[in-house]
Amino acid sequence: MTTQQNTLLQTTENSSGAVAMLTPQDVSPRTNNVPQVNAPLIGSSALLVETSISQWMARLKDMRASAEVTASNNAESGVANVSKKLLGNCAELDAVHKLTGSIRNTHYAMTMPWSDTGLRLLPTAQYFKYHQTMTDLEAQWHVKVDAFLSTYQWDISQAHAKLGDLMNMNDYPTTDAVAAKFAFNINYIPLPDSGDFRIDIGNDAVAEVKSSYDDYYQRQLNSAMHDVWTRLHAALTRMSERLTVSDDGKKQVFRDSLVGNVLDMVELLDVCNVTGDSQMTALKTKLSEAMYGITADALREDTHTRTETKRTVDQIIATLPSLEV
Repeated sequence: MTTQQNTLLQTTENSSGAVAMLTPQDVSPRTNNVPQVNAPLIGSSALLVETSISQWMARLKDMRASAEVTASNNAESGVANVSKKLLGNCAELDAVHKLTGSIRNTHYAMTMPWSDTGLRLLPTAQYFKYHQTMTDLEAQWHVKVDAFLSTYQWDISQAHAKLGDLMNMNDYPTTDAVAAKFAFNINYIPLPDSGDFRIDIGNDAVAEVKSSYDDYYQRQLNSAMHDVWTRLHAALTRMSERLTVSDDGKKQVFRDSLVGNVLDMVELLDVCNVTGDSQMTALKTKLSEAMYGITADALREDTHTRTETKRTVDQIIATLPSLEV
């Protein structure tokens, strides 16, 4: 039986419609690219987090069916593969998979990229919110896993009607074996400072290793902050696009989350500014003032509020650093 795993290794108004406008002196010219931070020691303002989730996908390549498809189409061996869903459409297992995807998205939204190995940067200001959120989601995940396991044998009994001649009882692990394929783990790791090298390899070698790590530390920190700017740009660009009114007066439709996503960015700019970036601090203040009292309903119903909010958002976008790397 081939085990498939989905692993997270790293691993969203004043009713009067008042709009805060930016004056020319508030607006800084767009810089050429995202500011390169001067890698401060951020061990006290952030830590690393690794969240991993394993789950059974209940899919298996059927060698016999693959060979039959290839032969019936006069194709070369190996050009076609038949992958079967061992339980067909199983609502309980689908619920586990759906929640896993939601947890992954939450994990990414509350952290910043750090390394290709899956470690993510978690601001300490975000720790308690992240920990509580993930603890609650883990509990929900285990409930759904248990619900699936409780129906697993019944699901097997229904599989023949779904799979027909593709059914093979040897494809199905025991309930205990399937249960072992599900795991949820979160690991918190202190962020090492660049100067902390306690290794006995000689001063010259230590200096070389430290220099290499300093370069790595700088790159990862720049990547993390670039991710924050990217999210802000995406949220504001989305709002600007949805607030556009066509020449014939037709308005774009949008959900309440349009405003919620931008308000979330105000919080993100605050908690994720682990480097103390003055430009990010200033943008957070301007955005907070611009969105004060703005509601989705006001943007839908009041043309003036909609127009002025879009203009303000566009002014803020113009002050953002370019995302070119």
